Amino acid sequence: MAVQPIRLFGDPILRKPAVEVATFDKELRTLVQDLTDTMLQASGAGLAAPQIGVGLRAFTWHVDGEVGHLINPVLDLSDEIQDGPEGCLSLPDLTYDCRRALRVVATGFNMHGDPVRIEGSELLARAIQHETDHLDGVLFIDRLDAEARKAAMRAIRESDWFGLEQPVVKVSPHTTNGFGF
Repeated sequence: MAVQPIRLFGDPILRKPAVEVATFDKELRTLVQDLTDTMLQASGAGLAAPQIGVGLRAFTWHVDGEVGHLINPVLDLSDEIQDGPEGCLSLPDLTYDCRRALRVVATGFNMHGDPVRIEGSELLARAIQHETDHLDGVLFIDRLDAEARKAAMRAIRESDWFGLEQPVVKVSPHTTNGFGF
């Protein structure tokens, strides 16, 4: 269990859809702990497995003092919309208003394979949607209007971190094909 390097915009794993977790074992529990430790150390509201180089459908969140995780999430979104600031640990120091559903009901599993259901609104709903997007290879900047996306891309190109070398992708036994990506 350790803090892992966070993959930055430009790393191909951030654009590749993650595969469902097939095995709920000690290695998965270690992954969830690594995600939690990394997220908390980086003061994030959430962190998805691809952000640390593991292409599995798993994420953690830290909202309003509550820390949790979800494996193989399926979301049911409200029709009501919220606009608000959003950032991403894979896009350091960038925050833009992003449109999301106001409420979410997320179903999936905990790290032991038990079914779970999470209901959230506002910030928790935003975090769950954001992290599930990561599992689908979608970044929050993809959801911005054209003008904001153009500004975000300019800020990324001008950032100190853009283009830095990325760590290698980890391979995981938790997927049905045996690869972590």
